[in-house]
Amino acid sequence: MKAWTREERYQPMEAVSPVTLEAMKEQVAESPYRQTFHIQPETGLLNDPNGLIYYDGEYYISHQWFPLGAVHGLKYWFNYRSRDLVHFEPHGAILKPDTEYDSHGVYSGSAFEYQGRLYYMYTGNHRDEDWSRTSSQLIAKMEDDGTLKKFPKPMVAGPPEGYTQHFRDPKVFQRGDTYYAILGAQTEDEAGRLLLYKSTDIVKWEFHGEVQTRLDAFGYMWECPDYFELDGHDVVMFCPQGIESDGERYRNIYQSGYLIGQFDIEQLELNHGDFLELDHGFDFYAPQTFTSEDGERILIGWMGLPDTAYPTDKDDWAHCLTVPRSLHIEDGKLKQRPIANLQKLRTNEETALGYANKFNRKLQPYEGKQYELIIDILENEATELYFELRASKTQSTLITYNTRTQKLTLDRSESGPLPEPVDGTTRSTVLDTPLQQLQIFVDTSSIEIFCNDGERVLTSRIFPDSEATGIKASTESGQVYLKFTKYDLEENA
Repeated sequence: MKAWTREERYQPMEAVSPVTLEAMKEQVAESPYRQTFHIQPETGLLNDPNGLIYYDGEYYISHQWFPLGAVHGLKYWFNYRSRDLVHFEPHGAILKPDTEYDSHGVYSGSAFEYQGRLYYMYTGNHRDEDWSRTSSQLIAKMEDDGTLKKFPKPMVAGPPEGYTQHFRDPKVFQRGDTYYAILGAQTEDEAGRLLLYKSTDIVKWEFHGEVQTRLDAFGYMWECPDYFELDGHDVVMFCPQGIESDGERYRNIYQSGYLIGQFDIEQLELNHGDFLELDHGFDFYAPQTFTSEDGERILIGWMGLPDTAYPTDKDDWAHCLTVPRSLHIEDGKLKQRPIANLQKLRTNEETALGYANKFNRKLQPYEGKQYELIIDILENEATELYFELRASKTQSTLITYNTRTQKLTLDRSESGPLPEPVDGTTRSTVLDTPLQQLQIFVDTSSIEIFCNDGERVLTSRIFPDSEATGIKASTESGQVYLKFTKYDLEENA
């Protein structure tokens, strides 16, 4: 793999010839792991979803982007627009690192509407000659022609006293006539925190204070915060860095999760339950939510992790975004479901009923590389269930369910080349209720597993070869009566 110098990582895209950029696009397009119905970078590296909003009849979806290679370097925002969150039209780089305040990267942020116009608030990253970081919060306004005009100076020039320059990722929300921005931060003694700013005119922002939680020692930095009201509850999402693994919990290098409770915004007190992980797979980070045309709360995440090398790196691209998920709180628990509009991608349906046991493994004619698979468990007398996807003689992605413990495990040890470094080759979660259904989205190099109508989700990248197309079901002992419904899926662009 290429060793990147600092100068190469921070070379502007504009300094590279159009011929070179077009050649990079052509090379990336030939990668055997290119996805078909997920947003992915045309070149280079994609990370955090940013600026998600429904505005003036369209969805605006952006993501962090380093265009020149599969490494973290000088970041831009790459934008898509969509009318249905299924088919996306690329609009290129809309925010660029072209001022003194964001000279070393347009970092994460959010979109909001003010007086009928679209605005973005984001973190500008600047480095001095000694490579010391300065983080400030900037705003850009979308003009009538679709271009963005940045405000001349930062709205928040730096962190308040007692916090470091790890101060970023503003998520703007509105309560009444007041706009709030919740930011991730780090104290000077290296503890993760959430800070709140407020404004009535989006020009003058006042530090409102630190959000009070019961998580006093919970990682050294909290990234990508989000706040929203949902089904009578307040939800705060964030990504703590520096959490030690605890059995099956917190196995990834960094975590993404949420708190449910009631937030007294004036007193800055969040009365909440336990911190719960949003996703139990290998590759999920930096999620952001927004409100759909119909008022649903929608989540999109980054299907990847920082500080991890992926098999696509050799093809000069990395990562994708998850499919959009609708969020609801039911019986005090957050549920995530693939949005209904994804059904527009369905092109061919195959349905079958049958028993699976220790000896019955292959269900014809099921095979494929890009599909949606719904497995309904109608009767279960088995001790353990096994579902193999993207299977061949040498490869498979294995889902195991233990009937007694209700533990569901994703095993990608035989899924092809693996990202590294990663803690182990399995991820597990214990379901609240017995397994009744799996809804699974499989793309060329990813799998997203929705358990029991959104009770749990496991999101992961997998990198099988083109011959691994089989779908199999079996048991350890006993038998299970299943209904399989498989849909082929068209490309989303």
